[in-house]
Parts: sequence; structure tokens; C-alpha cells
Amino acid sequence: MTRLLGIDPGTRRCGIAVTNSAQTMAFPRPALVNDATLFDELAQLIDEESIGGVVIGRPVALSGHETASTRLADELYEAILNRFAEMPVVQWDERLTTFEAQKSLSQAGLKTKDHREHVDSAASVIMLQNYIDALHSD
Repeated sequence: MTRLLGIDPGTRRCGIAVTNSAQTMAFPRPALVNDATLFDELAQLIDEESIGGVVIGRPVALSGHETASTRLADELYEAILNRFAEMPVVQWDERLTTFEAQKSLSQAGLKTKDHREHVDSAASVIMLQNYIDALHSD
């Protein structure tokens, strides 16, 4: 089985997570800056980590309504579909993952001012783990 890449899209950074080859556990990778280099860095990561599929977080409001962040995630999803057409790319609901990540980082003893560096990838791990757990529950 190949690994999956999880992306938590953001305006400044994209949180990154990768599964193990059995697709049972998600692990953080350093967040990537969401700029002109993003797709080249993703291509390198996909090659280095033997990625066979991409899961992109899709943030929606608790009410289920779309937001500006939802539209940003949809645009990234479309761009990744076009750039990496040879592999499956899916979107997954990521409601509350950033909140859960911040809570987890605080419980781990990380000071709030240090969250910014880790929260994007921590949220990506939560989102990707939720996705693979759902796959294995079927």
C-alpha cells in the first residue's frame, strides 16, 4: 500500500501530514508556505514519501455553510487535481481540526505563542487520521 498525503490548506501555510505505508497512522511533516513554490515542494514530497493519494481538508462552518476558507480549499483542490492528475485526490471535512490541534499542543505543554509553528501540521494529522479511520471502519 502507498502512503497518503494530508494537506490542511491555509492562506499563509499548508499543514502537511503523511500516513505510514499501511495507511493506519498519520504523522506530521513541516508545514509548507502557500506561495509560488508550493506545488514544486508538494511534488518533491510526493516523490520522496512515495505518496499514492492526496487528502485535502475542506473547512466549512459548524453550520455546514461554506466560507472564504472553503473557497480557498476548493481552489487548492482543483489545482492539485490538475497538477497531480495521475493520483487520487479527495477532499475531507476538517471542521474543528485546528481547535483540536491547539488543544492537543497545549495539553502537550507547548506554549500558546509557539503553537503557530506546529498547529497547521497538527491539524493536518488530525484530519488525515480521521480520513484513514473512516476508511478502515467500512
